[in-house]
Amino acid sequence: MRILVFSDIHSNLSAFEAVLSAAGNVDAYWCLGDIVGYGPDANECIARIRELPNLVCVRGNHDAATLGEVDQQTFNHEASLAITWTKRNLKTEGIEYLLTLPEKLVINDITIVHGSPHNPVWDYVMDYMTASRMFQFYDTRICLVGHTHVPAIWKESESVPPKGPVIDFHKTKILTKTILNPGSVGQPRDHDPRASYAIFDPDESTWELRRTIYDIESVQSRIKKSGLPWRHAMRLAEGW
Repeated sequence: MRILVFSDIHSNLSAFEAVLSAAGNVDAYWCLGDIVGYGPDANECIARIRELPNLVCVRGNHDAATLGEVDQQTFNHEASLAITWTKRNLKTEGIEYLLTLPEKLVINDITIVHGSPHNPVWDYVMDYMTASRMFQFYDTRICLVGHTHVPAIWKESESVPPKGPVIDFHKTKILTKTILNPGSVGQPRDHDPRASYAIFDPDESTWELRRTIYDIESVQSRIKKSGLPWRHAMRLAEGW
């Protein structure tokens, strides 16, 4: 079984379409939240994700903020401007779809959240010290998270804790309790501008991180045309 796992599309349709194309034929689609925010294609990304068969999706912090469930003052100024823009431009059917998204899902031995198993919408799992605290908050073997925009693999049984996110672009066999992050589709922050995603095979317990190029300039042009902060366009070219 092949599952496309992705997160943090952030209203970037060009990156999202590139990931769907590069992934090829899969049996299911698992989205770890933040469909909207930052980018210019909120309605288009929601419409596209709703077309996917065998889709499961959880709510991210930008999704929640767009619904008015999170105080925008907790975001930086430019992110808050993008949330305001999204609220103003999102169609009713998009709002209704975001309202259907749960904060957490458990499928067999896999926990699915946006932030962390402790705080599904808001927590960041950025380092091993944080990850080591998070293992106690879920009972499944695997926990899938997004939110950081950086792909990572955190294993509970590390004898020598890694200093930073473990990123392995080979197929990895999951043999122990593990937290997995596929990185970001629409706004990578690991200084690699290519859209990030993963192919997960729950039957074989394998996880394969992947990257794909997309037309960044077209997204930058739409950001400029929409009046969204130009910083959101600049960062796409360098992945920060």
